[in-house]
Amino acid sequence: MRLLLDTHALIWWWTDAPQLSPEVRRILSAGDNEIFVSAACIWEIATKWRIGKLREIADPASQYAPLMTENGFVGLALTEEHAMKAGLLPGEHRDPFDRMIAAQALIEGLVVITRDPALAAFGCDVIW
Repeated sequence: MRLLLDTHALIWWWTDAPQLSPEVRRILSAGDNEIFVSAACIWEIATKWRIGKLREIADPASQYAPLMTENGFVGLALTEEHAMKAGLLPGEHRDPFDRMIAAQALIEGLVVITRDPALAAFGCDVIW
């Protein structure tokens, strides 16, 4: 399966938080899925950490590369097509990070690992 982590799912996996569902733990531990991490997710983590809203992570800049390598995650860059899709997605949901993750999932044919119903409302397939 080809999967895209939502930001909270990545943070909870990274910090081994109890909020991560048993199903998601199983999927991420299995090693037989292609797991993507959006550049938008990393941007959101860096922003939240910089403004003091993400104290669970000591230093995302130094921890990001080892996390990606250790888990075999694949970075997903932002493209102009992703940006256009994110901006044009219907609905009132205003979070630009969620809109970008939804757009990337729809364009790239990825299932989003998220507990956020807003992503499903954009038409994404989701797992939690």
